[in-house]
Amino acid sequence: MSMTFWIKICGLTTGEAVRAAVDEGADAIGFVFAPSKRQVTAEQALELAQEVPPRIARVAVMQHPGQTLLDEVWRVFRPDILQTDAEDLAALYLPEELKTIPVFRQGQALPDSLPSRFLYEGVVSGAGESVDWVAAAELACRAQLILAGGLTVSNIAAAIANVRPFGVDVSSGVERAPGVKDPHKIHAFIKAARVAAAQLH
Repeated sequence: MSMTFWIKICGLTTGEAVRAAVDEGADAIGFVFAPSKRQVTAEQALELAQEVPPRIARVAVMQHPGQTLLDEVWRVFRPDILQTDAEDLAALYLPEELKTIPVFRQGQALPDSLPSRFLYEGVVSGAGESVDWVAAAELACRAQLILAGGLTVSNIAAAIANVRPFGVDVSSGVERAPGVKDPHKIHAFIKAARVAAAQLH
């Protein structure tokens, strides 16, 4: 695992995909609890992540969740991190142990004071739509930006070179069908991202 560049594989729904992410050294794996082709239950996430080593962060990915959903996912699954839109966080009671990755979306007004680490993506999560890399690069100078949106093995090197993010997050770009991850694409994406990140240093 690289300590200098952070890679998350998101929207995992099968043991095969989880193993691919773990074997290739992803830093985090994401389970989606928002309405999506990739949506899982807390019980499914618990089962899928049961053999994931502690060095890999288990992320609960939500969008505008109610307290009831958060409480259930915390009680059953105990994720390491909650990823949800930044404006959601103020309305939720968060367990002290639960870290957060706030999400900001292209086109929305950003606060003057950014969190130390956040995810930047398009208007619709998991849609495979790229964000404006120039705008992302400006934000990456101000905080630890995790770049998401439209990333694939074919553009990840250019994305990293242009944006210089803290890390990247991929979902649809490593799928063989909507909601179905391809282990070979996961391996190829992580390898390509590691090589591109190493070339920056």
